Amino acid sequence: MYIKPEILERVNTWLTSTFDAQTQAEIKHLIATNPKELEESFYKDLEFGTGGMRGIMGPGTNRINKYTLGKNTQGLSNYLKHCFPNEVIKVAIAYDCRHNSKSFGKVVADVFSANKIKVYLFEDLRPTPELSFALKHLNCHCGIVLTASHNPPEYNGYKVYWQDGGQLVPPQDEEIIAQINKLDYAEIKFKSDPNLIEYIGKDVDDAFINASIENGSFDTSEEAKQNLNVVFTSLHGTSIMAIPETLKRAGYTNVNIVEEQRKPNGDFPTVVSPNPEEPEALKMAMDLAEKTNGDIVIGTDPDCDRLGVVVRNLDNDLVILNGNQTMLLMTDFLLKQWKKNGKINGRQFIGSTIVSTPMMSVLAEAYSVECKIGLTGFKWIAKMIKDFPELDFIGGGEESFGFMVGDFVRDKDAVTSTLLACEIAAQAKAKGMTMFEELINLYVEHGFYKERLISLTKKGIEGAQEIKQMMVDARENPLKQVNDSKVVRIEDYQLSIAKDTTTNTESPIDIPKSNVLIYYTEDGSKIALRPSGTEPKIKFYISVNTKLSNISKFKVTEQFLEDRIDAILKDMNL
Repeated sequence: MYIKPEILERVNTWLTSTFDAQTQAEIKHLIATNPKELEESFYKDLEFGTGGMRGIMGPGTNRINKYTLGKNTQGLSNYLKHCFPNEVIKVAIAYDCRHNSKSFGKVVADVFSANKIKVYLFEDLRPTPELSFALKHLNCHCGIVLTASHNPPEYNGYKVYWQDGGQLVPPQDEEIIAQINKLDYAEIKFKSDPNLIEYIGKDVDDAFINASIENGSFDTSEEAKQNLNVVFTSLHGTSIMAIPETLKRAGYTNVNIVEEQRKPNGDFPTVVSPNPEEPEALKMAMDLAEKTNGDIVIGTDPDCDRLGVVVRNLDNDLVILNGNQTMLLMTDFLLKQWKKNGKINGRQFIGSTIVSTPMMSVLAEAYSVECKIGLTGFKWIAKMIKDFPELDFIGGGEESFGFMVGDFVRDKDAVTSTLLACEIAAQAKAKGMTMFEELINLYVEHGFYKERLISLTKKGIEGAQEIKQMMVDARENPLKQVNDSKVVRIEDYQLSIAKDTTTNTESPIDIPKSNVLIYYTEDGSKIALRPSGTEPKIKFYISVNTKLSNISKFKVTEQFLEDRIDAILKDMNL
């Protein structure tokens, strides 16, 4: 069986005494039985994407294993010592429910401690937002979460957080990658110093839950809380460690948990994918809500940073809100609270992303606050908070089911957001309304914005090349019209150029470079193309809008917008 020379050269490095016997045996087995998998495992180094480093577990440079994690951690240790030469450096480490997450967490702790860095290691799995909180709570310089979010069971990953509690952003990520790339695997220090590893748990849990309640509760009466019928599922993930207790302490006593999905399990046995964006993932919770007459259903992804929200529509049927709808409801609710309390004075902002609903900017204008728009990923919203300390951050989110309430956690946070969703639902029910009706009222007031996401999966080396070519083609042959509506503006975030096609003029885009292309049409439609930074996918984000005169016209207007999206997709052969 033929193996390319450049692959063989990489493989042979891993068959030396630097690597343990088990790793070498696994590689020899791949050589003998699966050369294609061997090539996939070694043809490149795993890269940092929008959500850190994420990949399939196994031996090789393009896989998650003790050596790729160890090399990252050694490079990060060197970088920390360079940045903080005269300080006692401290890091916090958390991990999720995935296979090997606990052992990987210990490997990372060992390497840090071997480099004389103080480590706070969670005693058991914890939600990702708790790590962001713990990092600041314990005055750490850096934090690590071992997680692959909602990826399939064979994946794991490594997210890096900095002093402010947010994930790494440029130029730091490039500087750390440069440190990592300079290293040889033999330079990794695996021999731990147990005296530098301190296990943490309940004390930090209590502080985090109390902070979540402080930031996510808004004058809801005890009666309204007890009257709300909540159904919750952790989808076999880490949220079971925090959300039930948070809701209980906040006064929500009527909470039904999907027992079959309560226990953390890296195989996610009851779902095809533990992704709250997928309707199938929330089916068991919705079935329970039908039995218990639930008002609201909430499901979180394995590391508890994203949430899916299900509410009852105008026909009393359960419907899943998309990420844009959830974000709009939460943002408007927060803005109302700030306004009611006289806290809006022109020095506040909300945050969103270039592929999320344009309605966020409309909301901001209505409340006289700023809406800052960044690239996909909450690290950019965290950076906004860091870059503009003179402004108050109210809240913000992105279309992929993530939201952040205030700045006490600097990443998307399904714990506080779950509580916030319950507050909105409870207050609506107390007025004889539903969250869905609250959403329609926003559309009547600000315009009806409708979004849809299309993801095309392209796996492996060939898939990556295909996605690359699709973006090249879109740049070299840009659309001139979509669904008979003229393209009036094209934003290319890789070139940092926005082109007005009506005047043929160009202007710079003051946002870091990213492989994203966005078309705007004469009829107000927006079409964004973006390869995923963490999965083998290319994503198409469609947004359309029109006016909605009153709630009675909702269904017919929604169908009008759905038809427009269908026509756009047909026109683009998607």
